[in-house]
Amino acid sequence: MNTFKLALKNMVRRRGRFVFTLLGITIGMASFVALLSMGNNLRSEVTRQADELGADIIVMGRVDCPFIHRAVLAGEQLPESVPREVVARIAGIDGITAAVPYLTLGASIQQTPITLIGILPDEMKAHRGWGVGNGTFFESELERSVVIGSGIASRFELSVGMKLTFRGLDFPIAAILNETGSNDDISVFMPLSIAQETFGLDDYVSFIAVTVDDVINIERYIAAIMDIANLSVSTDEELLSSVLLILGSLNITLQLIAGVALVAAAFGIINTMLTAIYERRREIGILRAVGGKSGVIFRIFILESGLYGFLGGLFGFAVGFVVSRAAAPLIQQNEFVSVLGNPDTAVVFSAALLFTVLGLSVLIAVISGLYPAWRASRLTPMEAIRNV
Repeated sequence: MNTFKLALKNMVRRRGRFVFTLLGITIGMASFVALLSMGNNLRSEVTRQADELGADIIVMGRVDCPFIHRAVLAGEQLPESVPREVVARIAGIDGITAAVPYLTLGASIQQTPITLIGILPDEMKAHRGWGVGNGTFFESELERSVVIGSGIASRFELSVGMKLTFRGLDFPIAAILNETGSNDDISVFMPLSIAQETFGLDDYVSFIAVTVDDVINIERYIAAIMDIANLSVSTDEELLSSVLLILGSLNITLQLIAGVALVAAAFGIINTMLTAIYERRREIGILRAVGGKSGVIFRIFILESGLYGFLGGLFGFAVGFVVSRAAAPLIQQNEFVSVLGNPDTAVVFSAALLFTVLGLSVLIAVISGLYPAWRASRLTPMEAIRNV
């Protein structure tokens, strides 16, 4: 007697029930793959944006709002609350290698909102390591022009020499930056003093990105900065932790949804296997009568459950992969996700993820099949045949 063939034959005997049970597991695993992968991808994108910022310390005005750190990473508009003269004083602290000011403002191109950032050209270019793909970068801090990211250029079909209008004033595009893979690609840059003048602002900036020569002594640098001005000072790790804490609530929600789908799939397996016991009591009785031990019956039912899990996991991974690819553009329209630079929320194929999904699916299916398999193995030949 081939146990595997017998289990496979029993599974497909009732094709309708087989399909619907398998569909339940497939949907559960597809939800698990798509939702958890989306959460992990967002987490990876937040970490990457923090690395791209390239700052050991972030200095900003005292704003008691947990979302302020997300705005820093996303390059969103922030209040101008840091006096510009503080920048030079911070840069003069022994051990601080750079203090780069950012003035993040809201603007629009072709009636579409974009982020405009006022910068000190030379300091910012050196800090971010920009390369110019086309045109000439700012030649002075008083140049009345703009530099745009590659994403802005392609989205609005802009080229060097064309003009953008902000607050009724025209600014020629001096250069287009090389693609960086960060929010720089979807931003417009203007010399700091020109941006302040154009938008009618005082001599303030939104925040300062500070780098130090020795991160081991970072607490000393923070204390020195706080002695200069009454400002909020955060390390890059604190900034990242704050944003990930916000993102954690989204991940928990996604995990709960995926968990509910998996529990529903598990109960579907239990129901299918229990029903199979009653339908196959005669066969179980005959197997026991011809010498089949209870362990054989137990293995047959466990093997059936495991096969459901394997096939459901395999199809679930494929469906989750396809669905996530189709849904990624819609997910990226979410306000929280879009400010992260439209990260790729689709599932990325990897052998590790496939084996994880298959292993989890088989494990859930086998656990779900334990009780039905135990019930089937407890039937005696007389009990099984008498109830037919």
